[in-house]
Amino acid sequence: MSEKTIVLRHHKIGDMGWIIYRQARLYNEEYQWDQGYEALVCEIAANFIKNFNLEKDCCYIAELNGVPVGSAFIVHTEDSEIAKFRLLFVEPDARGLGIAGQLVEACLSFSQKAGYKKVKLWTQSILLKARRIYKRAGFVLVEKEPHNSFGHDLIAETWEKVF
Repeated sequence: MSEKTIVLRHHKIGDMGWIIYRQARLYNEEYQWDQGYEALVCEIAANFIKNFNLEKDCCYIAELNGVPVGSAFIVHTEDSEIAKFRLLFVEPDARGLGIAGQLVEACLSFSQKAGYKKVKLWTQSILLKARRIYKRAGFVLVEKEPHNSFGHDLIAETWEKVF
């Protein structure tokens, strides 16, 4: 069996396009989410690039043997003590290797160094594996709200991690 080398790196030119493409395709294949989700990912990625602050924002790209297989973001908010965790995903063939947990931990470490007191995230109740990762990382579920988005009736969840 070949050795698997996992590296986390910061984003570079072209990564946002890859993230948008892969997330839209994956969530459509796995959950049948429509272009509304793709639009949301586009908006998050565009705002990240337009408002990027090297000291307050980060995007980690996970690479497996030199190939991108996942990503996660920390994005500043108007409240200087609160960050948002955004767009965690790992390619299906790379799941089960601990990559998602590494991305979450890297983002939380960055958040602490950046001086944030709290990190918030928004997810959906059907994303069971992600929810387990968030709970393991110390996030706590603080709010649930039914909504219709991405072509489906969903239950949105807000989670928070306080340092």
